[in-house]
Amino acid sequence: MATRWISSILILLALYGATSGKVYQKCPLARALDSLQISSRSFISNWVCLINAESGADTSKKTAINDQWSSYGIFQISSKTWCREGRKGGTCNMQCEDFLNDDLADDVECAKLIFSRGGGFAAWKGWVNKCKQKPLPDLTTCWN
Repeated sequence: MATRWISSILILLALYGATSGKVYQKCPLARALDSLQISSRSFISNWVCLINAESGADTSKKTAINDQWSSYGIFQISSKTWCREGRKGGTCNMQCEDFLNDDLADDVECAKLIFSRGGGFAAWKGWVNKCKQKPLPDLTTCWN
């Protein structure tokens, strides 16, 4: 009985570790986005602002929009259009839950598609409300 209980706890811890998210600070986030080639460095401050506005830079954030769809991950990618819950699909052909871990590669790939097909940064209400025509994060010290 005790062995079964310990095994169950270890399995849960392993699963949590494999799917846990991360809350990024400004410079590590900027460097990660740059290394994943989200855009030229001159636009990364817009991406950092957008991410902070949408998710607080928390990769594990999931927001229920209504009883039909949710937004996922650091970019708050919507299951209404861009991904599907529980299976690959949507315009990005990705499973929404894959955006909830600390691997940003798939998130960035989908965000670039949203940017190109959804009207640029204006595709995100967080960017429109908190970043557009407002002071953006200063990333000067992030590149040293």
